[in-house]
Amino acid sequence: MERDILIEELEQKLDSFDSAERKQALSALCEKVRAGEITLPEPGTDVNLHCHTFFSYNSYGYSPSKFAWLARRRGLAVAGVVDFDVLDALEEFLEAARMLGLKGCAGLETRVFVPEFSDRVMTSPGEPGITYHMGVGFPSAKLQGRLKEFLLNLRKTAQQRNRDLMGRVNKHLRPVELDYERDVLVLTPSGNPTERHICLAFSRKAREIFDDDNALQQFWSEKLGVEGKSLELPEGRELLNTIRAKTMKRGGVGYVVPDKGSFPLMADTNRFVLAAGGIPTMTWLDGTSDGEKAIEELLEVGRAAGAAAINIIPDRNYGVGPGDEKVENLYQVVELAQKLHLPVVVGTEMNSPGQKFVDSFDSEELSPLVPVFLKGAHIVYAHSVLQQKCGLGYTSDWAKKNFESVAEKNEFFQMLGSTLEPEKEDKLSTLSEDVTAKEILDKISN
Repeated sequence: MERDILIEELEQKLDSFDSAERKQALSALCEKVRAGEITLPEPGTDVNLHCHTFFSYNSYGYSPSKFAWLARRRGLAVAGVVDFDVLDALEEFLEAARMLGLKGCAGLETRVFVPEFSDRVMTSPGEPGITYHMGVGFPSAKLQGRLKEFLLNLRKTAQQRNRDLMGRVNKHLRPVELDYERDVLVLTPSGNPTERHICLAFSRKAREIFDDDNALQQFWSEKLGVEGKSLELPEGRELLNTIRAKTMKRGGVGYVVPDKGSFPLMADTNRFVLAAGGIPTMTWLDGTSDGEKAIEELLEVGRAAGAAAINIIPDRNYGVGPGDEKVENLYQVVELAQKLHLPVVVGTEMNSPGQKFVDSFDSEELSPLVPVFLKGAHIVYAHSVLQQKCGLGYTSDWAKKNFESVAEKNEFFQMLGSTLEPEKEDKLSTLSEDVTAKEILDKISN
């Protein structure tokens, strides 16, 4: 019992805002694994390459180290972190993955403007021309020059947008008003709060001001225009989601319609991702928007601008039954991705309360797609390692020269990702641009 309590305490320390405390806790847990006090399972076939950490927003407060630890304890085949507008989690997550023998990768998510779809909604509800977009498999967060400037501008723009948003919502929620530095920035370890942090801060500020349950319920009922009893006060999932929906999204008092200058162009973002060593990745929501109904055209535009993979959140697209429209849309977009040889990246986000740690891949709807999802994960992992160790990743000049087709390239990176063990990653450090694909596979098999 005492041993279990100690392990639980160490796991809690993995979420500390103190990076030294996180690293010390992870080292202690790894020592317990080596001592036989903790048994880690063999990796299975489950993957999650889209987990947000507390460097943007994770509803469970997970740090990069915590997600790596839990992913290894759950036996994930591949795991990856993705944060909004920053690469702050990258170095810590990849180091933790190496310590744990976990196949890992890291990236970022942002929003971009697509001129060709300026009159159509895609993945950002109610916002024509705007879509969520990603880069996966970045080899490093230590960028220089114009790449560093581009990344910093993503953060700067997002934070100014949040400050302006908070100011507008403050006026509506008086006397519950936030101070950005005192109430919002303290909720994140590196100064990158999101809308969801602001929602949490508002819920906590309201609790401070209205310590009477009835008064708190009446306040939120009046301000949000909903029945207060249904809001899971003082800071439950329903309240946080309702604050965001009623005050920050389209139609809300804090919402301002973005224009084409509010976000970077998708093509510019793709150039940044490629130059930084990542894989530019389009996102897909559920196939119901006007833009996503023209998915073949949308993917053609994205690929012409440098996108080389597609991200899907499976958990949003099944559960009602095989005849559900979203399930059919899911199968169709996966089929199209395979036809275009686009690796499919999947995960559950965990940036909203109640989201799963990993998708239910054994469900009737998702089980047929597991090979596709696993293949995509192995491709991204192999790219991440090769790009980090020797600059020979999926989007490199070496890859362009050594494979006659994207299909052939996918097969190599899938094979490398599925057979490479994390403890052998360093074997790829000394490779030159003259190496062949076969020589790489031979090297890790010895």
